[in-house]
Amino acid sequence: MKHTQKAITRRAFVAGSSAAVAGVLIDTRASEAAQAAGPFQAMGTRAGEVTDTTAIVWARLTAAPTRNHSGVVIPKRAKDEAKRGKSESKVNVPVEQLEGACPGARGRVQLRYGTREDLSDAKVTEIAVAAAENDFTCHFKLGGLQPGTVYHYASELPGAAKETAFRGRFETAPAPAAPGNLRFCVMTCQGYPDRGHPDGHPIYPAMGEFKPQFTCLTGDLVYYDNDEPVAVTERLARYHWERMFSLPRLIEFNRNHSTYWLKDDHDTLSNDSGPGATMGEFTFAQGQKIFQQQAPMNHDGPSYRTVRWGRDLQVWFTDGRDFRSKNKSPDGPEKTIWGAEQKAWFKRTVKESNARWKVLVSPTPLVGPDRKNKRDNHANEGFTHEGDELRAWLKAHVPDNFFVICGDRHWQYHSVHPATGVHEFSAGPASDEHASGSPGHDPKIHQFHRVRGGFLAVTLRREGAQSRILFEHRDVMGKVVYSWNAARPI
Repeated sequence: MKHTQKAITRRAFVAGSSAAVAGVLIDTRASEAAQAAGPFQAMGTRAGEVTDTTAIVWARLTAAPTRNHSGVVIPKRAKDEAKRGKSESKVNVPVEQLEGACPGARGRVQLRYGTREDLSDAKVTEIAVAAAENDFTCHFKLGGLQPGTVYHYASELPGAAKETAFRGRFETAPAPAAPGNLRFCVMTCQGYPDRGHPDGHPIYPAMGEFKPQFTCLTGDLVYYDNDEPVAVTERLARYHWERMFSLPRLIEFNRNHSTYWLKDDHDTLSNDSGPGATMGEFTFAQGQKIFQQQAPMNHDGPSYRTVRWGRDLQVWFTDGRDFRSKNKSPDGPEKTIWGAEQKAWFKRTVKESNARWKVLVSPTPLVGPDRKNKRDNHANEGFTHEGDELRAWLKAHVPDNFFVICGDRHWQYHSVHPATGVHEFSAGPASDEHASGSPGHDPKIHQFHRVRGGFLAVTLRREGAQSRILFEHRDVMGKVVYSWNAARPI
């Protein structure tokens, strides 16, 4: 009798775990010949943490050449289930049988990289081993790169056919003294069921058309607690990354662009979460570890960092999860989101910088305004003291060349803080389907307000004796819906 994957999956879901195990065995036998050629790279590659001379390239080996396209889809919770504990799971089949699953596989991988597209000038890294303890991921740290240069690379399996290599590219930052003419974009908040297209969110090809030198992903890149199945175990948490980042549009974008990754609450654990929190068997500490594994970033330094892009731009990336006080603690001088070390680092490095434009990319808002019932960020009453401290410090030390770009909020806006004049641009959610939650337009604060999806595009260019920075809110298809610019003498 011939068994199709779809039929096996359906029977397994209806019959329960024992049938599911049998289904896996049948499926394994049916695909034994294909699996023998593995491992594969079904999730592509990612290049991140790019400076003028360094970069990190991420790779993950998988057991199958593609994601599970025909697996079980866990339905969204019905209204009568809304109050069911997040520690409960609807999953009664092996994770590998879920739609979008892309389980890892042990193997060896190396990277060839160079400035020529045909890699005729390529250097070769040492061979790395993809193993279960790191979710079968490898991070290649590249050094000695040329500033302001496009690099091409191939992630290869030693001994395998050349056609199994996965190709990608990234661009290094210009040297610190080089004039700034560049583009970058910022995105956030991508729900899987709200992606707007089966192949992934439309903003990815739209951002690609903008041709950014780099892109910032500011958190909530998966939703462990809102998108079914709820990640009540470490394995289910990893499945969320497999399902999201094996989508074709995300693979294509991430293989071709320099990126910086920030985490927030939903892609660490759950809504408004902090250190010590749990969700079923899944812990906040496990979420921190998984994000490090999935993002192309350093594991041996702090999660906050800064990078210089030429003479005119410096960007700061802060962490709002690792060092925070409990949201319900009384507000005051000791209550913090950033922690004392991160805050001191931020103030010191901002004062030391001679960049003409200084941009903070934050996972959460500093200005807002936000909803009255929220107590999780610097725009909320729960962290008023630290929010006031930071905004006042910015007014005193960088009054006219510092801007905040934030993620987290599911609407787009440009706000100017009434007391300090701090400008903040909210990138908005990754799809129109994910847009919601705004407290409404506030004419005292908002220069722009829109409850739709999209991304923020930023352009720096030299015009005569001036350096100009342009902020554009774009919709999910890349159309400009709002723009604002400023200029400074060179």
